[in-house]
Amino acid sequence: MKKLSLQALTITLFVFFLMWGVDKITDYKFFNAFDPISQALSDFELTDYAFSNLRETPLVDQRIVLVNLAPTRGLIAQQIMQLNQLKPKVIGVDSFFDCEGGLYDTLNCPQLLDTLGNLMLSNAIQEAGNVVLVSKLIQTRALASKGDSNVYDSIEYSDLMFRKYAINSYANLPTDAVYQDDVKLCRSIFPKIPVNGKDELAFSVQLAMMYDSAKTRKFLERDKYEEIINFRGNVEVRDNRLSSLTKIDNSTTLYPVMFYAIDWDKFLEGEYLEDIFKGSIVMMGSMGNYFGDPSWEDKFFTPLNKKVAGRANPDMFGLVVHANVVAMILNEDYIDELADWHKYAIAILICFATVILFILIDHHIPLWFDTLSVLIQVMLLLSVSGAVVYSFGHFSFKLDLSLTLAASALVGPAYDIFKGFQNQFRKWFTKKPPEVLTE
Repeated sequence: MKKLSLQALTITLFVFFLMWGVDKITDYKFFNAFDPISQALSDFELTDYAFSNLRETPLVDQRIVLVNLAPTRGLIAQQIMQLNQLKPKVIGVDSFFDCEGGLYDTLNCPQLLDTLGNLMLSNAIQEAGNVVLVSKLIQTRALASKGDSNVYDSIEYSDLMFRKYAINSYANLPTDAVYQDDVKLCRSIFPKIPVNGKDELAFSVQLAMMYDSAKTRKFLERDKYEEIINFRGNVEVRDNRLSSLTKIDNSTTLYPVMFYAIDWDKFLEGEYLEDIFKGSIVMMGSMGNYFGDPSWEDKFFTPLNKKVAGRANPDMFGLVVHANVVAMILNEDYIDELADWHKYAIAILICFATVILFILIDHHIPLWFDTLSVLIQVMLLLSVSGAVVYSFGHFSFKLDLSLTLAASALVGPAYDIFKGFQNQFRKWFTKKPPEVLTE
């Protein structure tokens, strides 16, 4: 038994050595011919299938109402003034009101020409008294040169005439995009980030705090730098030129619908149910120039996307991403995940047990080894994949067993390679004929 355990441990270490080697080799782009395949699958996780296919359609969250942002500051001011009359608990505006690049002249910043609109917007924010504006966490050049992209030392705000009457919180979402126009895949959020010694709250977290501080503090007490977003639903954005939208119709969308959404012109025309706004969280932001607009501006790929690999079209506006975070906090519907050491421990234990099984089969029924080893690997891969999807779909627990899957896929080839080396060394140094691995 001691010899068996030692052999199994040696082969297990060899499996992980091979995984390390494969990882290093792929870093050098030796297999560029396979890049299209790897790129198509790089944004896919097994849990995406549970997100997009296994969960029940959620109920509409009546605490959160989304309003498409009007195209001018004067019209946005009218929206906020109108909302103020409807008595929402908090109004969040996912938009900057500044001059891009800090160029305050009418040529580079034509918004300055709308003097009346700017004054109206500033006054509307002041009168409402419960407006949250977005800010953006940024790095100075000195900090950026150090290479740590998750540390910030500066904040970009809207102009003073707007932000001084509002609460400001950052809207940064973790994606792999370098520029705003890049393809953006969003799975998570940074709930709070320290900037110059002070914790800044994310836009969605600030809205939840103003609506229910007890639940939001409970969320923050998890003290996780990055939280996986438990996406539950999207919005219906039918073309308002065909019909107005005051209530969701689940039969006309591919995605589970969770939030009321109203287009900017329909809102200004009063085509809505007043009761849905009182005491609610109203979130204003861009959802296209009109409902049904095919523009990709401020739109993300999320796990709810029905096309789980090689995605073609983004499925969710940034405003709706923030709304999902607010709903997650208020529903206390978090996603838990394994600690890093758990991932390694599970992978090592399963690999070790599989190697022992292979050795026993190779020793007692060697003629069946090839057939049984392949069957065991296939069953193991299917079982692990099923466990990942099931635990996420039914318990909102993310079993990140990618390391276990990789070890399971390599354990068969690694065993054969190791056995070949062992037999060859025995032949060289002992002049004995090759033998199978023994117990």
